[in-house]
Amino acid sequence: MNQIGSMFLVGTMGILGGIPTLYILISLPVILVQKIFGKIKYGKSLYQ
Repeated sequence: MNQIGSMFLVGTMGILGGIPTLYILISLPVILVQKIFGKIKYGKSLYQ
């Protein structure tokens, strides 16, 4: 019974840690590409 509880906790923590990790891995390159595209095409600052 103890092993089932541990497996449930490990699975839950894996999901809770995996969702923000996936969000960061996907959003960071998208934001960087948007910033670089805006800088090249429109001459915008990278800090806006």
